[in-house]
Amino acid sequence: MDRTAPDTLNAEAIREDFPILDRKIGGSELVYLDNGATSQTPQQVIEAIVDYYTQYNANIHRGLHTLSQEASIAYEEAHDTVADFIGADGREEIVFTKNTTEAQNLVAYSWGMNELGPGDEIVLTQMEHHASLVTWQQMCKRTGAEVKYIPITNEGYLDMEAAESLVTDDTKLVSVSHVSNTLGTINPVDELAAIAHDHGAYLFVDGAQSVPTRPVDVGALDADFLAFSGHKMCGPTGSGALYGKKEILEEIEPAFYGGGMIRKVEYEDSTWHDLPWKFEAGTPGICEGIALAAACEYLSDIGMERVQSHEESLAEYAYDQLARCDDVEIFGPPGNDRTGLVSFDVEGIHPHDLSSIVNEHGVAIRAGDHCTQPLHGTLGVPASARASFYIYNTHEEIDVLVDVLHEAREIFH
Repeated sequence: MDRTAPDTLNAEAIREDFPILDRKIGGSELVYLDNGATSQTPQQVIEAIVDYYTQYNANIHRGLHTLSQEASIAYEEAHDTVADFIGADGREEIVFTKNTTEAQNLVAYSWGMNELGPGDEIVLTQMEHHASLVTWQQMCKRTGAEVKYIPITNEGYLDMEAAESLVTDDTKLVSVSHVSNTLGTINPVDELAAIAHDHGAYLFVDGAQSVPTRPVDVGALDADFLAFSGHKMCGPTGSGALYGKKEILEEIEPAFYGGGMIRKVEYEDSTWHDLPWKFEAGTPGICEGIALAAACEYLSDIGMERVQSHEESLAEYAYDQLARCDDVEIFGPPGNDRTGLVSFDVEGIHPHDLSSIVNEHGVAIRAGDHCTQPLHGTLGVPASARASFYIYNTHEEIDVLVDVLHEAREIFH
């Protein structure tokens, strides 16, 4: 069945690619609205995983036999596919990781541990995911550098005037979430890149919520680093990638050592392999990398412009439906200016209780701080509920969520 129309995405047809959506929870059809945490996996990616393990499962770059050669070629070509997906110049700029968090840590230990010291600054934002905030916070504690935070406005946007004053010649790196996983805010990464580069600083982009949901071109963004996770974009868990400009990756030292990343080893010293293998020590997630590439191909076939349009339509519709409820507080920008997620609070019902109640009706949403504890402190709430959408979600599923919220009110009030 055709999964696309000329300018729109056919969600009903896409749903046929996802076996898990046939499940029933508590006798109700599954309504999966926790895609900001982990998306579901289409049959096409599942088949790529099965094909690897049933046809050419072997270690890479270490054997001359047929299976090793086939696995090596598939794994190398997976880097090419991912590079094309985000507009990188080639496989040399794509390092496979387990997830966005590992990519952040890789840069922190490869570059930050060697380059940061007292007097240096790292600039983050108040809406950063713990993957960024905790990593750079702790790296600064180790090196004596200082962490500074770009504040958010009451509407949930970055205060760009404050950003211009916070980034100085002492700033070595600015790290920003391209899309906030709590607020749905789409941050002006290209503007932040220009500010950072004017002061000789690098820009690290957390693309965990943007790469799965919209066209991302690292060249247009002028990002020095960008990271994302496969499990949020139809890929398997334990898969992700770090993009880095080639000239930067060539210059910095690897964080992990061992087999696969070396060119020559002697008792006294060692030299490193070419990019990107220099940063992929040991046996990597071969299958995971191949499956990540399959997910990129799946999304490319749909068209990332269609994915973005569908997500934004769902977000605006959900925002409008929830905004009609007097006892619901929605966090972040208005519905027509956010990506495909809505975090909210229902007066008198703790998000954990709310999540449990809607789950009884087959609706899966997130509840908690979404790995943004400091941001929730800024918002004045300990936690929130979050509905996050993807290519297989429909407006009708949002109606189901809103109807179930009414039932939750009756239980508590």
